[in-house]
Amino acid sequence: MQSKLNNIILVGPMGSGKTTIGKRLSEVLSLDFFDSDHEIIDTTGVSIDHIFDVEGEEGFRVRETDVLKKLCNMPNIVLATGGGAILLKENRELMRQAGFVVYLSSSVDQILRRTAQSKTRPLLEKSTNRRETITNIVQARDPLYKDAASIIINTNRKKLNHVIDEIVKAL
Repeated sequence: MQSKLNNIILVGPMGSGKTTIGKRLSEVLSLDFFDSDHEIIDTTGVSIDHIFDVEGEEGFRVRETDVLKKLCNMPNIVLATGGGAILLKENRELMRQAGFVVYLSSSVDQILRRTAQSKTRPLLEKSTNRRETITNIVQARDPLYKDAASIIINTNRKKLNHVIDEIVKAL
């Protein structure tokens, strides 16, 4: 059953390229682009780090679900989700009903490279071993990404336009 909303929803671990790919894909397809994390920041007026500090991950996930409900009901958008958006079954179902879900799969090494300079990743900031933290996150969430996904695109060592072409072809 294909959704009437015709959305493209990008899921995957932090650093898999969801925002970068989403912005470019939305240009190619002439669709509006949204990033669920940015929407949370715009709605609350504070950083995600701050929400994690004050409300914990659980509080953040409640806000994330609220934003996903709003965004998933909009038609014809490209949506980049936060890396943990798939943790809740309710969110995975929302995404599947809202459109075509693309799992951007990345290796631990690629994620480490892409997040090396980042200071805005709450789950990495308190980590003493980033490789171990990323490995654990990827292993725990991979089945959930796959559960939500209409298609899996491996982004390792691929240029942005190559990934975009693969997604467009899959549509």
